[in-house]
Amino acid sequence: MHRFAGALAALCLAAAATTAVVLAGPAAAAPACAVAYRLNQWQTGFTADITVTNGPTAASSWTLTWHYAGNQTVTSAWNATVRQTGNAVTAQSLSYNGALPAGGSVSFGLQGTASGTNAEPTDFALNGVSCGDPAPPTSTTPTTTPTTPTSGPTTTTSGPPPAGCAGAALCDDFEQQTGGTPGGRWTVGAANCQGTGTVAVDTTVAHSGSRSVKVTGQGGYCNHAFLGTSVSGSGVLYGRFWVRHTTALPAGHVTFLAMRDSTDGRDLRAGGQNRALQWNRESDDATLPAQSPAGVAQSVPLPTGTWSCFEFRLDGAAGQLRTWLGSAEVPGLVVDGVPTADVDQQWLARAWHPAVTDLRLGWESYAGDADTLWFDDVAVGSSRIGC
Repeated sequence: MHRFAGALAALCLAAAATTAVVLAGPAAAAPACAVAYRLNQWQTGFTADITVTNGPTAASSWTLTWHYAGNQTVTSAWNATVRQTGNAVTAQSLSYNGALPAGGSVSFGLQGTASGTNAEPTDFALNGVSCGDPAPPTSTTPTTTPTTPTSGPTTTTSGPPPAGCAGAALCDDFEQQTGGTPGGRWTVGAANCQGTGTVAVDTTVAHSGSRSVKVTGQGGYCNHAFLGTSVSGSGVLYGRFWVRHTTALPAGHVTFLAMRDSTDGRDLRAGGQNRALQWNRESDDATLPAQSPAGVAQSVPLPTGTWSCFEFRLDGAAGQLRTWLGSAEVPGLVVDGVPTADVDQQWLARAWHPAVTDLRLGWESYAGDADTLWFDDVAVGSSRIGC
């Protein structure tokens, strides 16, 4: 009996010792980082809001790298310097958001073009260490410095995007433009014929930052000049841009905004006539407001020599349109579905359910009227962006 009790006690001690060894084993190493990639996409493009959460090792600056699996191309960014070569992308911190404490987070965003499958990246690495790997145990600086690409589109902003752009499908302040002619998602040309009108990136005049796009618009039908990009026409569409020009709107018909309406096969245009702002439907030349004295009186001119915020809301399903200048709605530039004499009675003479596919900013003159215009802080989204 004593011999059995002693053997049982020894067995219990051995089991206890074994259990202690298991509990004292090494804990799983903390990951180097975690990345939340929130994608907002449409037919030909996308935006991504990216939040990086650091692991247990503090950093005084950060570089996040990843690869795209498809044809995604970054065209602009905010709160980071983003470079792309092929499908390899590098995002680097700016002077004001480089410090990243252990467990701390930082966010930045980007905009790009894409077609087909737009899969989210899976191979993020922070300061050269894969986010799927354990963080280095002692190092306070990256042991590997990622190679900075030397070619490909480069986009940089020194701060957040223009006001209200966080949820916009298109948001561009032109700060990423490095050449003399707008590039990236923008193309320069005219739908009909192009003559001596020009479109250029301007570093001397800007609404925000240090760049805008300057359109030197000449008179005459074949001097049209525009920069344009594709947009999604489904659902309710809000647009916002800042415009500055030098010559008052003339008596003749001019356009500074055009959008292709796929249901009409022609353009929906905003500009001026009789020295006031107007919308024009190219397919039947309907105007908003009517070009009667009472109609024109319900619109407003476009001020010269100053930046003006132009906004619109287009609801294709309902066939409605609203317009603001400097955040104030313009009564003569509203289609509300109920015909109003001198405003939208002519416009509603037939059914109208637009689905626009692009956004073009520039100058069309159907007589001899010329103007010089600047455009900046352009945004398009599914909710009002504001000024």
